[in-house]
Amino acid sequence: MGYRRRDARPRVALWMLVALGDAVLLLATIGVPALIALLSVVAVTVAGVGAWRVTRRSALVREDAMTARVAVPMGHRRRA
Repeated sequence: MGYRRRDARPRVALWMLVALGDAVLLLATIGVPALIALLSVVAVTVAGVGAWRVTRRSALVREDAMTARVAVPMGHRRRA
């Protein structure tokens, strides 16, 4: 009986090993300068997306603050 009840999907650790193997193969194939250039492009892209999200979030907060509604207490009304 080869059936196992546990989940057999690949885990994060497996994918990290695959990424490490890809980086080693890339390093062996094209050399250290190309790998550094690739990592710098990825780092600049991640920083740019992060900066855009931070500036966009502050713009949304300011926009919401300007259009915020204030709750006005009202007396109880009798229904007819």
